[in-house]
Amino acid sequence: MKVRDSGMPEEEMWSEFFDPDKILRTFGLDRGVKDIMEFGCGYGTFTLAAAKLATGTVHALDIEPEMVEAVREKCCQTGIDNVRAAVRDFVAKGAGLPSDSIDAALLFNILHHEEPVALMKEAFRILKTGGRLAVIHWNYDATTPRGPAMEIRPRPEQCIAWGRTAGFTFDERERFDLPPYHYGLLFRKPFS
Repeated sequence: MKVRDSGMPEEEMWSEFFDPDKILRTFGLDRGVKDIMEFGCGYGTFTLAAAKLATGTVHALDIEPEMVEAVREKCCQTGIDNVRAAVRDFVAKGAGLPSDSIDAALLFNILHHEEPVALMKEAFRILKTGGRLAVIHWNYDATTPRGPAMEIRPRPEQCIAWGRTAGFTFDERERFDLPPYHYGLLFRKPFS
């Protein structure tokens, strides 16, 4: 199932919105992260950067075969061999990984989905205890050059509430401004 209002801009425009290395480091994913799950890898904007930080595997899923093929090709061209890119409807079928198996998960620009809590619960399921869920979304601002329609664009407070409903903890100090058009939230799977 495609995420509603999920049209991707051209890659050149998309890449102007992010500094992937800086964002992943802001979330602390440059320290002690072995395996990462990326829900909705798109062009691989964050996939390749994550692969350079992870000491294990980056599982990159997308429902669009063209996006997955583009990620695979980029990995091949750059000699990155720790990415497992796959076409998968993770909204309908889950991540396809065992419970408690991943150190970090990425939900970037995807929580305008019809079932955001279900998606966060799937991230929670596959994360190890103490694992981190990094969320990025478009600012709740109609002047952004892209992003989902305002009526489905989540505010940070909505994402925080969804994350807590899914079982995550959240500390306000792990809320980030990601200029020019995004915010970031870091959730943690609590220790029992």
